[in-house]
Amino acid sequence: MAELKTKKTTQSIADFLKAFPEETKKDCKKIDTLMQKATGAKGKMWGTAIIGYGDVHLKYDSGRELDWFYMGFSPRKQNISLYIGGTLEEKKEWLDRLGKHKTAKSCIYIKRLADVDEKVLAQMIEKSLKLQKAKEKKKKD
Repeated sequence: MAELKTKKTTQSIADFLKAFPEETKKDCKKIDTLMQKATGAKGKMWGTAIIGYGDVHLKYDSGRELDWFYMGFSPRKQNISLYIGGTLEEKKEWLDRLGKHKTAKSCIYIKRLADVDEKVLAQMIEKSLKLQKAKEKKKKD
């Protein structure tokens, strides 16, 4: 089985964010606050471009195991990628009210925070984390 390329690093989040425009940095600080509040964990760099919150050890039905984060985000040139656990179907209620965004497999893409309803985003972050932890507990029981 191939080794996971994206791992937690000691890279500084502040140094990573220096390369982005001021508006993107402001959005990242707000997203950072929402994710820290939900997880109770400070962000850590994962790979070269993802800021992840919380630590979770995942075990798949296939037998694959990996260390990962509960949620995170990655500012990119075109958009900000949000990695919020759970399926898109589980988040449908919030996605329908979120505002301007795109989705793929498990990511939500926004151009800027001003395009979405921050209250809805905060609810989605909180509820998605609760769902993840409930699923995790169920697997252990």
